Amino acid sequence: MITQQKIRNVAIIAHVDHGKTTLVDGILRQMHVHRNIEEMGECIMDSMDLEKERGITIRAKNASVVYKGIKINIVDTPGHADFGGEVERTLKMVDGALLLVDAKDGPMPQTRFVLRKALELGHKVIVVINKVDRADSQIEEVVNRTFDLFCDLNANEEQLDFPIVYTAATQGTATLDMAKPAKNINALLDVILEKIPPPKVVLKGPLQILVLALSQDSYKGKMGIGKVTGGMIRKNDIAMLVRRDKSRVTAKITNILVYQGLERAEVESAEAGEIVAVGGFENIGIGDTITDTANPMPLEPPVIDEPTVQMTFGVNTSPFSGREGKYVTSRVLRDRLFKELETNVSLRVTETDSPDTFLVAGRGELHLGILIETMRREGYELQVSQPEVILHEKNGVKYEPFEFLIVDVPSEYQGSVIEEIGKRRGLLKNMIQAPLPAGQAGTGELHLEYQIPTRGVIGLKGVFMTKTHGTAIVHHVFDEYQPMVTEKIESAPHGSLVASEPGVSTSYGLNNAQGRGALFIGSGVEIYQGMIIGENSRDEDLDLSPCKSKKLTNMRSSGSDDAIVLTPPKELPLELAIEYIAPDELVEVTPKSIRLRKRVLDPLQRKRLRRQEE
Repeated sequence: MITQQKIRNVAIIAHVDHGKTTLVDGILRQMHVHRNIEEMGECIMDSMDLEKERGITIRAKNASVVYKGIKINIVDTPGHADFGGEVERTLKMVDGALLLVDAKDGPMPQTRFVLRKALELGHKVIVVINKVDRADSQIEEVVNRTFDLFCDLNANEEQLDFPIVYTAATQGTATLDMAKPAKNINALLDVILEKIPPPKVVLKGPLQILVLALSQDSYKGKMGIGKVTGGMIRKNDIAMLVRRDKSRVTAKITNILVYQGLERAEVESAEAGEIVAVGGFENIGIGDTITDTANPMPLEPPVIDEPTVQMTFGVNTSPFSGREGKYVTSRVLRDRLFKELETNVSLRVTETDSPDTFLVAGRGELHLGILIETMRREGYELQVSQPEVILHEKNGVKYEPFEFLIVDVPSEYQGSVIEEIGKRRGLLKNMIQAPLPAGQAGTGELHLEYQIPTRGVIGLKGVFMTKTHGTAIVHHVFDEYQPMVTEKIESAPHGSLVASEPGVSTSYGLNNAQGRGALFIGSGVEIYQGMIIGENSRDEDLDLSPCKSKKLTNMRSSGSDDAIVLTPPKELPLELAIEYIAPDELVEVTPKSIRLRKRVLDPLQRKRLRRQEE
């Protein structure tokens, strides 16, 4: 093994919204690597619509800059553990990482998850304290918390001696000393060249590339992306693909692409240490090895953590089925889910006894929620169930997933937050009272860290939205499997307001309904029997008619609803809708609407089933 001095491969690890993509954009702009910025928008590296809307990175992207004659390949990793499959594969392609930490928030749960993976791989980590230009930054406190995090994650002595770079990504500046302000980002690039080791490779051995990501090109077909760890790859050479199942196939290398800036440039050959996209193999998959035909040496495929949450995806069976979507049959739903498995390695899809329903397991609610939202935008109609955790059994003992939970909440709401987490069997690990900025009045903010069963997290965000009037900030990430909690986990019980007949909702009918709870719809909305139109203030379901209109009398006309004032309906985005529903309810998802419904639409049939269960 020798080192490839001309290349550095580095990943960026950060929590959602800590400025990771903005920092990469700053590096690219200062190295004069960008296309028309007006066309590209604010964040160059967030390319999926969903990524731009939510401010998160879902699929890892690659870019490169040349600095002082050395090519730096930068890989932007997802900041959320629900995309852990992407994170783990990305870290295998690189030799070091930048840990980006917000100068106010400090290290967060998702940072913890990805950093643990990087340290386990033995990567050298550079700590980048970002947003140091903020008035409320707590730089010294954040550095101390970051060091504590490295200790918690069993970093070795070399990893604990991490360099620190202070940046203001929006201004494109980086410095090693806060007393010496910088004008550009060169200090960060110098530290990368000095501290991140060059890739260790076998320059003259047989070809070895472990495929860690896939890319679809309309002209070149499916391409495998990975780092050349041995030998050299040349266009038009015959190479062998060794699959995860040990089967082998040979083909001609038709295309080799490397990253130059944000673009992928076609080259005739690439040597060990370079990150490449390779075309020529039809059914290439993640974990496959591209190697020599004469001396095939397959590499060990990456081990991807198992999913922790599952839910059913089914064909939309509501009375409105087929009205709003292009793809509505079980065949197209099945094809789409199994196609997702090619690139989404953390996902599991299982066929059930019903040909119309599939059991889909993922790394968390956000992971599955992004898949549902993506399918919805592609024109699919489907219905999904309440998420449930996946249990494991070892030596007759049941284990369940636990999460690391962080809540930042104004001090006046701390009582109700601590009480709610206690009901859900959360164990308090740390509590920090954040100081207020100078001159600002108030009680300050409390930073709470918990370990809590995943079962207790489901539905928690919606409860906190109500109890703290939307002021609590909640983050959680999978931590580990532990023996199952035997005590009852109390989740916030709720009943639903259910439409007893089909029709169009009226102000008169909804006025009667809003006295019983919070509404999810306004007037003039078409509804069907069994559709959930609101949340009951009591812990029981209530069937009512929101389509009722005022009867005509000698004294009044039927249309005089002027005096009725309806409270604006409570909006439920997809993630909150999935968390809200009970086991006997479903979320109907179409390209235009998100509706809640009962599994059994007929109220008489529901009563009969309830009696049988009792």
